[in-house]
Amino acid sequence: MSELGGMEGFSPEDGIAGAPEELSEEAKERFAASAAAIKQIRKEEKQSKKRDDKVAQIIINFLSDDKYAHVFVLISRLVARNCPSIFVLAILSLIHQESKQEIQSYIDGAINKSVLESFDNSLQLMKSQQLDQKMHQDLFEWITCMQMTLAVKPDEILVKLMIDDKNIDGSVLQLTTFILQNYFLDQKKNLEFKKAQPLTASILQSVFEPFMNQARKTLLKNKKEKNEE
Repeated sequence: MSELGGMEGFSPEDGIAGAPEELSEEAKERFAASAAAIKQIRKEEKQSKKRDDKVAQIIINFLSDDKYAHVFVLISRLVARNCPSIFVLAILSLIHQESKQEIQSYIDGAINKSVLESFDNSLQLMKSQQLDQKMHQDLFEWITCMQMTLAVKPDEILVKLMIDDKNIDGSVLQLTTFILQNYFLDQKKNLEFKKAQPLTASILQSVFEPFMNQARKTLLKNKKEKNEE
């Protein structure tokens, strides 16, 4: 895996040009359609300090495993930006069962998922690499999970992650890339960083892009209000 560092930010609307691996066009269309559906079916979220405390404890449990020590700095950077911990949990859920269970519970309480059941998940997920059935299902569920978690409170999450009106803090790209690489290693497969990062950027582009316009408006509004104080 690559050392920490690299991108300060990336644009979910532009992606990474000439990427050696990315989501297939069919997959991009599917996740765009699901984002549109989610916007119509999300419920009013009930704030819960008890849940927030539980999410924080799950992240601590994750970081207590020496195998994941290399992502501590990245998670700390996101926490320092006040990124809601529930989205960090959604990223970790690909390789951490406790995170996955909590995220599924969170989504069940926040979104009516029945509309999404009509979407076909048998499509080719990646542009050039064929996945076995388990990996395909795991990655499909992970992307949908991140998308639905973001949809519950998109402005709150995205505005915290945006470094300007176009770019997202690169820490979220790096963290998600390392989690994806760890998943491939768990499946006894190797995904080189030079392929993993562009693929992750493509995944996050599908997750973030449908909500960027509204987040940008909120960011600019917040800046205007701050300047007027």
